[in-house]
Amino acid sequence: MNPLKKLAGETVIYGVSSILGRLLNWLLVPLYTSLFIPEDYGIVTNLMSYVAILLVVLTYGMETGYFRFASQEKEGDSTFSTCFISLITTSILFLIIIACFLSPLAVFFEIPTNKSFIILLALTLGLDAITALPFAKLRKENRAVRYAGLKLINIGVNLGINLFFLLLCPWIYNNYPQIPITIIWNPEFGIGYIFLAIFISSFINLLLLLADILKVRLKLDRKLLIKILIYSSPILVVSICGTLNINLDKMIMPELIPESQNPFYQTGIYGANYKLAVIMTLFIQAFRYSFEPFFFSQAKEKNSKQVYADVLKYFVILGLIIFLGVMFYLDIVKILIDSRYHEGLGIVPYVLLANLFFGIFFSLSLWYKLTDNTRFGAYIAIVGVIITVVLNILLVPIFGYMGAAYSVLACFFVITIISYIAGQKYYPVPYDLRGILFYLLLATTIFAISTYFNPENQWLKMAEKTPLLLLFMIVFIQKERLWSSLGKIVGINRKRK
Repeated sequence: MNPLKKLAGETVIYGVSSILGRLLNWLLVPLYTSLFIPEDYGIVTNLMSYVAILLVVLTYGMETGYFRFASQEKEGDSTFSTCFISLITTSILFLIIIACFLSPLAVFFEIPTNKSFIILLALTLGLDAITALPFAKLRKENRAVRYAGLKLINIGVNLGINLFFLLLCPWIYNNYPQIPITIIWNPEFGIGYIFLAIFISSFINLLLLLADILKVRLKLDRKLLIKILIYSSPILVVSICGTLNINLDKMIMPELIPESQNPFYQTGIYGANYKLAVIMTLFIQAFRYSFEPFFFSQAKEKNSKQVYADVLKYFVILGLIIFLGVMFYLDIVKILIDSRYHEGLGIVPYVLLANLFFGIFFSLSLWYKLTDNTRFGAYIAIVGVIITVVLNILLVPIFGYMGAAYSVLACFFVITIISYIAGQKYYPVPYDLRGILFYLLLATTIFAISTYFNPENQWLKMAEKTPLLLLFMIVFIQKERLWSSLGKIVGINRKRK
């Protein structure tokens, strides 16, 4: 099979599952923003940013290490077994540490009376760390359909539990007082049900993956583990730094914004609007799931570097189409969050572009993973964190959450440039830099022009911007000479009819 078609096919499967899953999950965003005030949603945003960081720590680059070493053996079971035992051990140690420091942690997060939030999130993290490797095994084996199905089940369970506790139980409580619903539901628990739903869905994930786990005879290969840890430790740094670059602003924003300006309110506004970049996030997530095992498997092919170059160009083009689409139809996208949060819509273009550059950075990262120079990836990622910290400290106290949006875009833009320059030295790939820059300039120019179209009627505004999106797509099709390919597809469909 054409490698680009194979990658595209798997990306579509991962993407469809992610899109469907996130659409179900996104039904919760208007629910959360309508039920909880920004201050409460700010607590959720703050805690979940720590969860994202800790999950990276608890998996410590084992997924990439597994792909790298399992590709060198026929079945990869020895690598899987060794990595899986390691993850179980460290997850148990993590839960013991959390139990020992539960009270100080509750004080640190400013939820001293809600220790259960931390317990639920810690258990969820342990479960997610344990199931990370079985999910990676499915990706390596190209079992994208099973992977997607399990993820959809996870999201469906999460959605159902949220609706049950946040909507159905309060409705029963208010309309049918004779039903003792308070046996299983506490009206004071509030945002705690968000964390409970995540925990239960993660537990069900583990149950559904048990069949795949039990097929492998678990045995620890200490020598192999040392090799994997040496390879993966810089990947851990890269992953932590990458996650910090995405989440650090939400973690430190309450500390940087003066108390008089209601820091948790601003964090809630920022967190809700950040989620409006969901389509870009889904695209990048689907691409990452399929691309990492793909480029390892393609490394030995003669034309692999040209394939990598083509992948990056088309990735950027599709990402820019998503950027323009979200911005041109933001009046529709914004209905996902309550109108109380709309004051933060100004961050959306910066967040979209930041996520796009994050995806480019991930695509470029193949150079240090394939050459076993993962330490360089760690160096670049650390530079990104320094940029994020410095810019947030400088800008957030002045511009509030807009300063955080400026910072995240600047961070990913700079580390993308650094990774490209370093990669061309150690593992040169013939990327079409001129073409990529052309499309970036074209998209940003079209977006700048669109800002002058601001009729009061939102439908008229979107109608006026649609031709600009079509213009970008036509230029793309014409420049890449895709008319003949599209003509063949149309001809095939006509013959079938």
